[in-house]
Amino acid sequence: MKLQFLGAAREVTGSKHLITTEAGKKLLLDCGIYQGKGLETDSMNRNLGFEPAEIDHIILSHAHIDHSGLIPYMYRLGFRGSVVCTNATRDLCSIMLPDSGHIQENDTYYFNKKRARQGLPPVQPIYTLDDARKCLGLFIGVPYERKFKIDDNIKIKFTNTGHMLGGSVVNLEIRDQGEIIRVAYTGDIGRPENRILRSPDAFPQCDYLITESTYGDRLHPARQDAEAELLRVVKETCAEKGGKLIIPSFAIGRTQELVHTLNNFFNDGVLPRIKIYVDSPLAVNATEIFRLHPDCFNDDVHEVMETDPDPFGFSSLHYIKTAEESKRLNTLKEPCVIISASGMMEAGRIKHHLANNISNPRNTILAVGYCGPRTLGARILRGDSEISIFGVLHAVKAKIERIEAFSGHADYKEMIDFLNCQAKDKVKRTFLVHGDFESANAYKGHLLDDGYKNVEVPELGQEFEM
Repeated sequence: MKLQFLGAAREVTGSKHLITTEAGKKLLLDCGIYQGKGLETDSMNRNLGFEPAEIDHIILSHAHIDHSGLIPYMYRLGFRGSVVCTNATRDLCSIMLPDSGHIQENDTYYFNKKRARQGLPPVQPIYTLDDARKCLGLFIGVPYERKFKIDDNIKIKFTNTGHMLGGSVVNLEIRDQGEIIRVAYTGDIGRPENRILRSPDAFPQCDYLITESTYGDRLHPARQDAEAELLRVVKETCAEKGGKLIIPSFAIGRTQELVHTLNNFFNDGVLPRIKIYVDSPLAVNATEIFRLHPDCFNDDVHEVMETDPDPFGFSSLHYIKTAEESKRLNTLKEPCVIISASGMMEAGRIKHHLANNISNPRNTILAVGYCGPRTLGARILRGDSEISIFGVLHAVKAKIERIEAFSGHADYKEMIDFLNCQAKDKVKRTFLVHGDFESANAYKGHLLDDGYKNVEVPELGQEFEM
């Protein structure tokens, strides 16, 4: 049986890991899109490294686009196998993939206008809204902790990672040449104390472990420190300076955590009397899906819900749905908080809010998660004095702040604690993915110190026998 790494190898995007059994079955663990510099990653997304029609099953660890975003492209190229995931992942993909299809069409439209001015022929979007809608018919939802038989030789069980709603370890039992091989793919690992979701659960013993390494070289500050910092930035920006606080945030997971934290501030009477706007249609729809899965919530949220039936809503919070409402935020003179996607500041309405607010010294841009090194968010965070948005240069005069403890990814100590449910001597090989080379290599050292053997940081395209 072979394992090949076709994405998220020594980087943090484009997760795709291909298992090929001796019987010829092809299982793709995640099918993520490369994100980074807009259409410059186009060729990386189009060149999959395999024929989509030959894939029998896609197994999804969770719904984030860097793990699921190429499924419509696979469908466009002939994939008609099943997409197996948790129920919440299926529900989130039902809104996230069409949203991604819309973005592909929209980005290509503007890119083609630029090409037309240069006398170049138009290009086609990698997939469309229609492709995204059609591929949803391939999805099969499976509850946590229930063993699901894919065929006579392959069984799967999903266990909770606490990274996002529906996030899971993919636990595979594959009968290959009469032998049972157990593979665990952790996807992205959440923190032990999530503000909304249950803590990660232990997962069954594996022979081969594929696991993330995003924060393999660092530790997060405490959760309470992050919440105190958020309240400080809100008060300083909005109450003291009378400015706008712009928070780029992933629409799924991070936005709901921020809203829930602000909801608690409101309930405790410590939130300044300002308006909070969530300006992301995807985040609005995702919040509705969160409300459908209270079984995924932790005890703290259930306790809040005993007296506050909606942990994602309060009187000064406003969900923005239309483009017209979003545009009106740009002319607001009063202090406010605007939470908008995307988290890496690469696409969506956040770019308009940055363009309209980043040159005002009264305002603050607050990053609350990881930004890939080639993204607009990374350029802002590293202190560039000017940044280009939609081809226009803007002076960076707003205050730039960062709170990493809102990250949905565990740090290296939390990841090791999570993996300690495994008997190290029974893990034949460990593969580190979804991390740049420096963080993955640092994490490899931590794992070796902890007693793991045969830890690999695979290169893109590298293949291993299992």
